[in-house]
Amino acid sequence: MSGNPAPEQHPDRFADDPAFAVHEGGKLAVASTRPISSIEDLSLTYTPGVARVSSAIHAEPDLARRFTWAPRVVAVVSDGTAVLGLGDIGPAAALPVMEGKACLFSEFAGLSSVPIVLSTTDVDEIVDTVMAIAPSFGGINLEDISAPRCFEIEDRLREQLDIPVMHDDQHGTAIVVLAALRNAAKVVGREIGDLRVVVSGAGAAGVACTKILLEAGVGDISVADSQGILHAGREVSGSKQWLVENTNSAGFAGTMMSALEGADVYLGVSGGSVPESAIASMAPNAIVFSLANPTPEVDPEMAARYAAVVATGRSDLPNQINNVLAFPGVFRGAIDAGATKITEEMKLAAATAIADVVGDDLRADYIVPSPLDRRVATAVAEAVAACAREQGITR
Repeated sequence: MSGNPAPEQHPDRFADDPAFAVHEGGKLAVASTRPISSIEDLSLTYTPGVARVSSAIHAEPDLARRFTWAPRVVAVVSDGTAVLGLGDIGPAAALPVMEGKACLFSEFAGLSSVPIVLSTTDVDEIVDTVMAIAPSFGGINLEDISAPRCFEIEDRLREQLDIPVMHDDQHGTAIVVLAALRNAAKVVGREIGDLRVVVSGAGAAGVACTKILLEAGVGDISVADSQGILHAGREVSGSKQWLVENTNSAGFAGTMMSALEGADVYLGVSGGSVPESAIASMAPNAIVFSLANPTPEVDPEMAARYAAVVATGRSDLPNQINNVLAFPGVFRGAIDAGATKITEEMKLAAATAIADVVGDDLRADYIVPSPLDRRVATAVAEAVAACAREQGITR
């Protein structure tokens, strides 16, 4: 008896990669906190009981903080234009990253979060969309939005919303960099204000790191983009103009390589590569933070031949500068305190809290805690909440 041949079986090309198994079907689910096992449960959880709660909130909007989940839920919002080191890969491809971020919020801060990817790169549309959905959330974590649009989007949302808003690629990175630099300076026996820093990268992370380092007291910072050191003689605009006006007190006007000669600190947040000769020309007991991931700008083994302290963004090397040390605790602290925004002082408090967790265990290969250290989020949350209360920006 003849028949149709059996369909050809194709092997699953993802079967041997454990990363795909972790992401199969997504990494998130919504779970109810109230069982529904009786008619009474149903009538209280939904109608008619829910109508009494909604009516009360309508009459007193602040009751939503008590009787809905919104105040303890963070929206993780991206347009997919600057995802990890992958670049502009679009919203659908960005979604696994946003789901991962939501997992970290839950694991380290006990906060629920919802990943939201937007099929627009227009600044006005992104701002309007986030404004429209904001009543459902207690905080907005902007993620993987390319510069310079990310600056305007964050600024506008912070001005218009009365809940914490933070672009993690900027400020999460900056907070952890400051924490690491505080401890690295202790390792080499230097005051942070005496360090000369060269920053490679004038994008979102570079600008935010430079600002927080200046606020922390680092007085001599030079910032380089792909064209060299930003200085008063160059024609620039936007955030780069701010860098021109507020950095490079030494007046460097050449390449980043020339600025590294005699520098105490290299901070790489741009990608690319730095030759050995440039690292060798740095000051004795130099500090090298090379954060491009997965390939650092400076080879860590090479850097260790010249620098006293080396940090990267990689999880398989000591001194990982990882944003998970900052953002869960920052949002948890801000939300716990009922803060209406995240201030520069709150970020500085978070950096100090991260650095302090290391404590007496400080050494050249341990300047920041492990990303898995459960003490960190609690310490950061308590410091951020206390700072918000001191500033009087709580509800």
